[in-house]
Formats: sequence, structure tokens, C-alpha cells
Amino acid sequence: MRRLRFSRRRMLAAASALAVPYWFTHSRVMGQGGEEKNDRPRIAAIGVGGRGTAILKSAARFGDVVAVCDADLQHAEAASQLFDGKPAVYQDYRKLLEERQDIDVVLNGTPDHWHTAINVMACRLGKDVYTEKPLGLTIEEGKIFRQVVAETRRIVQVGTQQRSVAHFRLACELVRNGRIGKLQRVIVTLPFWNTKGGPFKPQSVPPHLNWDLWQGQAPERPYYPERVHFNFRWWSEYAGGIITDWGQHHMDIAYWGMDMENSGPLWVEGEAIFPNEGKPDCYDNPDRFFVKMLFPGDIELLYFVAHDERYRATITSEEDVQLFNQAQLDLPETSRNGIMFIGEKGRIFVNRGGAYGKAVEELKENPLPANAIRLYESDDHMANFFDCVKSRKQPASTVAVAHRVLTACHVANIAIRLKRRIYWDATKEEIIGDAEAAQSIYVKRPQRPPYTIEV
Repeated sequence: MRRLRFSRRRMLAAASALAVPYWFTHSRVMGQGGEEKNDRPRIAAIGVGGRGTAILKSAARFGDVVAVCDADLQHAEAASQLFDGKPAVYQDYRKLLEERQDIDVVLNGTPDHWHTAINVMACRLGKDVYTEKPLGLTIEEGKIFRQVVAETRRIVQVGTQQRSVAHFRLACELVRNGRIGKLQRVIVTLPFWNTKGGPFKPQSVPPHLNWDLWQGQAPERPYYPERVHFNFRWWSEYAGGIITDWGQHHMDIAYWGMDMENSGPLWVEGEAIFPNEGKPDCYDNPDRFFVKMLFPGDIELLYFVAHDERYRATITSEEDVQLFNQAQLDLPETSRNGIMFIGEKGRIFVNRGGAYGKAVEELKENPLPANAIRLYESDDHMANFFDCVKSRKQPASTVAVAHRVLTACHVANIAIRLKRRIYWDATKEEIIGDAEAAQSIYVKRPQRPPYTIEV
């Protein structure tokens, strides 16, 4: 496979040259020349499996899909056929970005361990980016990407789309405006996914999959189907499990309601159940956990998997008690995934089904005043992104905020695996007084050449 290398200077030069989107200036020139005007940006989608296809369909409302790319050629070819085979098909994202200088927008729907490398390269080549969450594989990757976005001034929307749902915004506005009194506790509950599985046996790599490219920066491993596509989430080499996957969605809303978007926890501690007990060739991320965090203002945040029927069917009562260690929770209220804000005068629960609580019910009779705190308003995450591509304003879900949110999830993974409290300095963005924790793979990890991320 041809190795494509791009210097940082070359990428920044390209980004400067494309500070104004090509499609915008081109459409104006075309209109002045009397030819057909086209004000739709050109889209390339990289990583077009399940979630990648979903965001591609959504983005196609606002631009023209001209290229699709996936290390699994079957995925790329299927995505092209969604548009009558018109988009060019690529297997290597580097080749796509090198050859297609007409691309305006990149959609990144790849697995977690590929997010940062692709996002960084796209921004440095002058593309605006819609990237799936979680933002990156490590805390360091978040810092790198935040710096690149600031340098290149590209528009980047992170796919934490709950920020563009009205009832999530409403719940956070009610909390921020004191409708439940002083905020004391936040409970963040995630959906349960059973990660018991393996040991898996190596198989021949399918001819349509570039296995070396798919692995990217991760260590080289034998191929088996359980490593790729949806199940990559359960391997620590590629992802942080449910803690960072759904975690970035719900923790994002918790941060929004707490007004902690430029801050972070003071300390984090937790326990987890690893159903495969560290056996080789098995999924190695936990499928249930209980984490405590303390935030400035003496706000306690509890973070765990919701006690739904699937959860209860796969755990003994002894394991459950041991995991929660007398957490003094009202368990019937933790059977749904979502975010519970608890204040001295009431509580609000919000999830994808709606917002609930006395403060919500009383809103008709007691609306927020004209001078109330109002949060960023967006009701369509993809539309908001393309609007910002045109206006050059910041989108609903910025890299700077997403990095802060995901950092808490990464620190949770560290605390779980080291089985001790981890202290965090949110100003310096570093672990305090624990050299072993500071060297965790969730802070920074080795990267396999030639797939290293250029700083």
C-alpha cells in the first residue's frame, strides 16, 4: 500500500488557502458568469458503517456527496450506491484527501481510534468536519485536536447531538436558572451492553477489508470479526467502552447543566465488572461500573449503568451490592438511562424520551423570565453544522467542550482500572500526584507507525 505523508507546514498552507470554503466562492463566480449556480458544499464521508451511514444520509440534505471511504470496501461501495453510485469510492482516507482538493466538508464516522488522525488531517487540509463522538481515544488526542482547530480555524461539530434537542436544552436551562435550587448531585446513567464474549479465534482477513489500515495506530493483532464494526467498542485498544461511547452523550448534558464546560472533576473514583476477567482474545472493556466524581461547588456526580431488565438479568445480587458499595441510591429511579439533576428544592430527569420533574410541569404557569440564562439554541445538529460552515460561527458542540467532557470519562476509566481515587487538576489538565495514573493509556498511548498522529 502506498504510504502518504503530509508535512504540518504543507497542511497549514492548504488550510490557509481554503479559509473561505471553495464551494462558496465557486458558486458566486459561477452565478456571475451566467452558468447554473450551485451553493451546496461537496461532502466526503470517511467511515460509512452503521453510524457513518446515518450521518451521511443526514448531511446529504445540505450538500453533494462526492466521495465515500472505508477500510471495508463493501461499506464504501454500499454507501456510494445510496446515491446511485455517483460518489467516488476510496479505501484509504489519505488518498481521498490528497486527490480531492474540491472537498469542502468531511464526515468522520470511523471507530474511536481513528477519529483524531482523520480529523487533524482534514482540518489541516482546509476541510470543515463533522465528527462522531467520542472525540478521541486519549486525553492527549483531545488536546492535540483542540489545538489544531484553533490553528486552522475550521468549523468542527462533534456528534453529541443531544445538544440539538429542545428538551435537553430546557432541562439544562432550568437547572442553570435555579429552578431546583442549589445543585447538589447529578446522576448519569447509561444503557447496558453485555460485553461477555470470547475467546475468539483468528480468521482469514476478508478480501474487501484492509486490516492493517483498519487497525491504524493500534497494536497489530490477528483478525477476527468480533474486533471490527460495532463490536470495536468493547476492546480497549480501539475504544473506551460504554464509558466513553454513550458516556460522552450523557456526560455532555451533565456538564451543560452544571455549567462545567470549561472545568472538570476534582477527583474520580470507581469500580467495574469485567465479565471476561482479563482472559486473552476476549472483549476487555467493562460492561457495568459505578463511578463517583466531585466537581467544584461541592457537586457530586454518580456515573453508572442503568438498572434495567437486561442489566439485572446478567448480574448476581451479591455482585450488584459489591459494585455499588452502599451508594444509598433509590434504585427504582435509576432504571432508565439519562441524566438526573438533584437540587435542594427539587429534581429534573432528562433523557431521549423527554424532560420530567416539577420544574418542567410548572413551566407554563411560571415561565423563565426575559433575563433568564439561555443556552445555545439548535434543533437540528447537522443543519446547525452546515449553517456554521456558511456563517463561520461556532456550532452547538465544539471540540473544546467535547474534550473537557470526554476527559472526565477517560479519568473514570483510569480510576476503574487502577482501583483508586484519581485527583485531577482541571486548570493544568493533568492528573495530580499519581505517576502511574499519569502514564495510563487513557492519557497517552504508543502509536503504531506509519499511523502516528502528527502534532
